[in-house]
Amino acid sequence: MPVSDVLPKNIEESLNIQPKEVLKSRDFVLVYETETEVRNIKINRVLFDQVNLDPGGVIVTSRGDHCDFVSRFFTPQASILEDPVTGSAHCSLIPYWAEKLGKNDLYAMQVSERLGKLLCENKGERIIISGQARTYSIGTLWLD
Repeated sequence: MPVSDVLPKNIEESLNIQPKEVLKSRDFVLVYETETEVRNIKINRVLFDQVNLDPGGVIVTSRGDHCDFVSRFFTPQASILEDPVTGSAHCSLIPYWAEKLGKNDLYAMQVSERLGKLLCENKGERIIISGQARTYSIGTLWLD
């Protein structure tokens, strides 16, 4: 479960909209008032990339308009700034939103350009995430 924290100055200054709450797990979790704010987040990459959060990133989240919660995931110094759908981020988000909303079965959307829809279940020590995926690659792997 994420805990309260202070946002590094470079990340704070890289955001066009400031969060109402800053939490930290492996990633920084920035909580916003509305889904519109989350959708409208813009990152100043020059400032953002001055921070090394390896292996973490920055999750922005809020309650959803048509789902339980929405999110986006950004990684400084990565070749791709915004990840389209991030299972690891939901391992922090699901316990947080389950507690806030008082329920363990949640419907989430990662509102990246590609849009990911996730069915989530908080089982205490385990998080269950399901949804549909797009095939990225097909191949064969040989192990000796």
